[in-house]
Amino acid sequence: MKDKGKQRGSTNTPKQMDTNRGAASPSTSLLRYLCQPTDPANLAVLRIAFGTLMMIDIPQERGMSHADVRWGRKDVCRFPLFSDLKVAPLEWMYIIYLIMFIGALGITLGLFYRISCLLFSSTYWYIILLDKTAWNNHSYLYGLMGILLMAVDGNRCWSLDGLINRSINNAHVPFWNYFICRTQIFLVYFIAGLKKLDQDWITGYSMQKLSRNWVFDPFRLLLTDEQIDLFIVHMGGLTIDMFGGIFLLFDKTRPIAIFFLSSFHIMNSTMFSIGMFPYAMLATLPLFCAVDWPRKVIPRLPKFLRVLFLTETEIQPSSHCLYSKEEIKPEGKNLDNKVPVNSQSAPPTSPSLVHRLGVTFTIIHIAIQLFLPYSHGITKGYNNWTNGLYGYSWDMMVHSWTTQHVRLSYKDKISGKEGFLDPAAFVDGVGKRWSSHGDMVVQYAHCVADILKNYNMSVELYFDIWKSMNKRFQQRMFDPRVNIMDVEWSPFKEVSFAMPLLLDLSPWRSKLQEMEKELIDTSNYTDVVFVADFPGLHLEAFIQEDLGNTSITLLSGSVVVELVELKKNYSLNPGDKIQVPPGQFHKVHTVSEEPSCYMYIYINTTYVEIMEKVETVEKTMSEKNISAETAIKRKLSRQDPYVDDVRQEIERRHTEVKEKTFLDGVKEFITKKVKMLTRSWTFLVGALQSVVLRSSFDDFLDKKYSENEKANSILPETVT
Repeated sequence: MKDKGKQRGSTNTPKQMDTNRGAASPSTSLLRYLCQPTDPANLAVLRIAFGTLMMIDIPQERGMSHADVRWGRKDVCRFPLFSDLKVAPLEWMYIIYLIMFIGALGITLGLFYRISCLLFSSTYWYIILLDKTAWNNHSYLYGLMGILLMAVDGNRCWSLDGLINRSINNAHVPFWNYFICRTQIFLVYFIAGLKKLDQDWITGYSMQKLSRNWVFDPFRLLLTDEQIDLFIVHMGGLTIDMFGGIFLLFDKTRPIAIFFLSSFHIMNSTMFSIGMFPYAMLATLPLFCAVDWPRKVIPRLPKFLRVLFLTETEIQPSSHCLYSKEEIKPEGKNLDNKVPVNSQSAPPTSPSLVHRLGVTFTIIHIAIQLFLPYSHGITKGYNNWTNGLYGYSWDMMVHSWTTQHVRLSYKDKISGKEGFLDPAAFVDGVGKRWSSHGDMVVQYAHCVADILKNYNMSVELYFDIWKSMNKRFQQRMFDPRVNIMDVEWSPFKEVSFAMPLLLDLSPWRSKLQEMEKELIDTSNYTDVVFVADFPGLHLEAFIQEDLGNTSITLLSGSVVVELVELKKNYSLNPGDKIQVPPGQFHKVHTVSEEPSCYMYIYINTTYVEIMEKVETVEKTMSEKNISAETAIKRKLSRQDPYVDDVRQEIERRHTEVKEKTFLDGVKEFITKKVKMLTRSWTFLVGALQSVVLRSSFDDFLDKKYSENEKANSILPETVT
């Protein structure tokens, strides 16, 4: 076999070409540099890996396996990027998934390559743009890679297209094909590193308690959990993102980068439910190696695998590349580092439109990717406490959120009636991300108003949404006094009803953690919530009956606590504490000129009573050596309202839980995936039959739900 190491394009970065042509303009030099011929083997590996991973991703994270749950209901609110973008009928949604899968399969096989890329990318972006609540950075990356693969010559090696059309089989690809893909992956790492220079990340508040995962056990020999969270998770994550992409660019540092990045992605795959993302990033690491590395690895494979990858043929010239005259050899000659020229089509030595288009696309794409993560000064309507919609800024894991409550109140303008609505009644499995973004709150409000019109209601809608970001106080995100139906929202104007994040209170976080730890150490049944509110506003809350011991302690500012049913008001100064009665509403009015800060301390007295009875019964069981049922009869009366709760808790404690072996885990994983795939294709077949035979897809769904209700074999299973 010919030594491929001597072929044109076998190195990671091509050498400057045609240096004897004399001085050239910078644009011409750039054009020739980016259009140099390179080996297509490495690009083919990326194509095969990406297509394969996307075929796995479609039933899972894209939602084909539970499309009927995600897209089936018509009476729920959706959050598309563009208001005119609508969900297709459910049977057609399954066909859209099928088209996407066919596209991913075509990419993998290199069959009708660009058509396959178009099929995949168009349907993929349709699904993504339909639901902003499901956006994340890696889903955005998959969409970008689909577009990039459509632009590059990914079918020039180990593709069915190459077997059909021999003129493109094992043909050179221009260097810009590698340059644009490598730059995209580099930017994912590097910009993610820049985003992690955020103060919250550096001080360790973005991802706390991650150290409890077993993957950090080796570090636990030397560090505490708090130190692991700060130095390994936060500082280590910042270092890997900031320098991982840079180290991939250089031969001497690339092995180090591949080792640490591989370890990083493998750890992520065990800690987070993020689908194919860790494996997709692992698949991109070889992209930074020499473009001909697969040809060096294939001869070392077993013989039955080598037959799948033909490496004997010489790399052909391509019209998409630019060659120097010194590189071209007459047909029939055997000269090293030369490409053959036949009498019909000579390899191009001068730039043409196709070369200029390729380089222009590269420059524009990279410019857009540099601009978008920092474009939030223009798209102000998508900003809130963070900048922009989550998903295209590479700010992975920088912000963690907790939601205290989402309250939706209405006033009927026709009848004057006021009341509350259940926010979850109008959404379907999209979580609460919509409540963190002003644009989606507006979409949601108009959707709810349209639904209520069916009940002859014309309403004003008010949202009181309380959240905490990165361990800060719980506080309002939006002004509860604003009727959202009157809001004029624009993607280029700031959200007028958004409340600012109380950054001045951020230094409280370390003290809050100490207070919380002290309270929880005092009692296992204690919970605490830290609240901050704006001057002139009030928090209205209802304390459940089980929370018999609930108090409010003022930390700063001034408040008046109004006990609604008792019609009493109590003024609190910093350090003051008041008990609030269970089963009643109360209001906390902020009367100081600065924000008030206070904490709720909850003790579930019902749960405490149950646990005390459990301890009494278990003590009797031990002392008298009797059964649980006998001890319960002796210590608890039949009229005790908590007898069943005590019995269930004792059964739970004394039930032996068999630890799963590795084989059990593998079996469970395979069973789950088989059920997921079975469900995907079962419902797809039903959708195809419905479209072709013009039968009712609803009847098919009802039949399947009925058939499998007992077996529980194809029930909806949401994959995150």
